[in-house]
Amino acid sequence: MMLGVLRRSVASGGSSSSSLLSIRPAASTPRVSSLPEKEILLHPRGFGHVRNFSHFISPGCSVSSVPRRDFASFELMAPKQMWSRPFSSDSGDAVDVVVPFMGESITDGTLAKFLKNPGDRVEVDEPIAQIETDKVTIDVASPEAGVIKEFVAKEGETVEPGTKVAVVSKSGEGVAHVAPSEKITEKPPPKKESAPQGKKEEKPKVETAPETEKPKASAPAPPKLSAREPQLPPKERERRVPMTRLRKRVATRLKDSQNTFAMLTTFNEVDMTNLMKLRSDYKDAFVEKHGVKLGLMSGFVKAAVSGLQNQPIINAVIDGDDIIYRDYVDISIAVGTPKGLVVPVIRNADKMNFAEIEKEINTLAKKANDGTISIDEMAGGSFTISNGGVYGSLLSTPIINPPQSAILGMHSIVTRPMVVGGNIVPRPMMYIALTYDHRLIDGREAVFFLRRIKDVVEDPRRLLLDI
Repeated sequence: MMLGVLRRSVASGGSSSSSLLSIRPAASTPRVSSLPEKEILLHPRGFGHVRNFSHFISPGCSVSSVPRRDFASFELMAPKQMWSRPFSSDSGDAVDVVVPFMGESITDGTLAKFLKNPGDRVEVDEPIAQIETDKVTIDVASPEAGVIKEFVAKEGETVEPGTKVAVVSKSGEGVAHVAPSEKITEKPPPKKESAPQGKKEEKPKVETAPETEKPKASAPAPPKLSAREPQLPPKERERRVPMTRLRKRVATRLKDSQNTFAMLTTFNEVDMTNLMKLRSDYKDAFVEKHGVKLGLMSGFVKAAVSGLQNQPIINAVIDGDDIIYRDYVDISIAVGTPKGLVVPVIRNADKMNFAEIEKEINTLAKKANDGTISIDEMAGGSFTISNGGVYGSLLSTPIINPPQSAILGMHSIVTRPMVVGGNIVPRPMMYIALTYDHRLIDGREAVFFLRRIKDVVEDPRRLLLDI
């Protein structure tokens, strides 16, 4: 706030053309005839001689006749959210640990658990808690080395970026490792007051009116629980646990997808003989040169890229009354983790070779399982591949991942008798499924796309010859 002293003259009966901030002496009477509804008092630091600042005069308010006076005009900045250095506190020894920025699309999260206990020593950037969001799990790290003094938040609470969750003491003075037991000692004092509790119990016995009021108070409680939970009677050998934020988010998105898209699924089968032979022949040389194993996913990603280039409508999406055609190919790979389903994205898959695709898949899958994958690594994507075959699925109908228009489902490889050249021979076969938005994609384009994937996987040489 900048302080500048200006001399202004207010004419008799005139109106103020701009908002002024007057300094009123302690003994003087108000000079303003029209005041705002709420008086604003400011006490800025660094101006000890100024006691009160009051009476904003809005444009259009009348001012009484006053002689020529001196006014102190302060340039007031628009209200802004001022951020000090994160994790710092007013004390020099104590440091606040706050929830970090979690992503543009994430406004809050649930404090899943604390990784440390009060009294434990932590180093700089060492995680002390985990925040569970709709998409990923984020670590809350200590900004300074020291000893955890106390936890401000509790596990299970909903927190936002900037919320203080703990306090770390740099020196560790006055911090005992018995902090958790102190919480236990706080509970006994209310229990010791048995006499007051007995008195409270006697009053309801004497007065019948409160007894009738208690059932009324308890009556509204069941409807609240029934709104949140299914109306199922409790049974033996059953336990109820709350859904994680990630699981709730997945459930919401899948149901929204089912309600929004006109989903239709078409199927085909693929002979995996040539692709499996290609991997078997070159797996050792591939690992020696690229440092990563050659899998089947890279072959299907390359086949999907070829199919999307041949049928661009599969890579498009409906937006209102328009169709958005994407001139890039970002393939999302569905990965099942212990905490739920995540879909990391392989960016610009059309510009990658087999080795680059395998490396990217391994990196993203490792991050997803470790819970260290970021929001940016899962955002976007123009087409999704889901491989249920790793779990033994023989056939399924995958659900579209919004805001995409189609998803490819891979399944397990099963040796089945096939007719080849008039002879019945055993072949490793896989069923593939394509679920698509029938509002945008016709059956013709969907079948041609799935047929292209079948042709490329059964004969990978097509990729080299571009046929």
